[in-house]
Amino acid sequence: MNLTEAIGIIADAAVRLSCKAEFNAKFSSLTTFKIGGKIPLLININNVDSLICILKLISIYNVPYMVIGNGSNLLADDNDHNLVILRMTGDFTVVKNNGEYLDCEAGALLSSVCRVAATHSLSGIEPLFGIPGSIGGAVFMNAGAYGREISDLIESVTAIDPDGTSKTYSAAECLFSYRESIFIHNRAIITNVRLKLTQGKADIIKSQMESYTARRKEKQPLEFPSAGSAFKRPKGAYASALIDDCGLKGLSVGGAQISEKHAGFIINTGDAKFSDVIGLMKKVVGIVELQTGFTLEPEPIIISNGIIEF
Repeated sequence: MNLTEAIGIIADAAVRLSCKAEFNAKFSSLTTFKIGGKIPLLININNVDSLICILKLISIYNVPYMVIGNGSNLLADDNDHNLVILRMTGDFTVVKNNGEYLDCEAGALLSSVCRVAATHSLSGIEPLFGIPGSIGGAVFMNAGAYGREISDLIESVTAIDPDGTSKTYSAAECLFSYRESIFIHNRAIITNVRLKLTQGKADIIKSQMESYTARRKEKQPLEFPSAGSAFKRPKGAYASALIDDCGLKGLSVGGAQISEKHAGFIINTGDAKFSDVIGLMKKVVGIVELQTGFTLEPEPIIISNGIIEF
């Protein structure tokens, strides 16, 4: 059986499971960078049972796949991709309060999680308000901002192995480090995140969230498509400061540009191609290393059929 036939069977199964299936979707519509070519099938997974069924079929037919959240930390090339994309929707967007805990399904947007926390006067997550990803994606990459990482708040994470086995990980078992977790390496699909927060005052929590939002609007180029920080923070320095010190604000390759507002962001000025972003990244890496001795590494997950070397 060829890939097209296998994808057709998987799509039919998804529809029977009441999951929305879309043929020939584009990565450009699934990522905040607004860049990327076609994928043969996008499935909006609505619950754990559907996820397990789809994973079994994917395994039987040996179909390449990828799970995404809000696509806020992805850079996909402009060629066609032989990937089935699974996106967490439906039941996977629910957030429930349980005392000092929040039980968050993996597809819930981080902003929604923060709002639920504020509603229940739960504090600790305020610095992460405004990060455009899902809670599952935030845990996957151990997202952070303003001195707070999501790992600081984790009580446990439940994930499903590719064979359909569910496991609950303690915070220690998640092996968090800077922009790292065990889920990057073991291919387990995060389904639920339990956060442990502290009791606070709703008005103060909301005020802090508004303050962080204002800081982001003032300092970050939120009016342009991007994947957030373009480079990881090197040990002993900050990527944005290094790029700024090298005089690279405004540097462009095609439609990709180092933001004039924040040197840590590469923005899509309107018609950027994957090759533009990669070309600009390579320029920045080379110049920064030559002038400062620091080696920068891209922060977004790069999805390409080819091997990208920096």
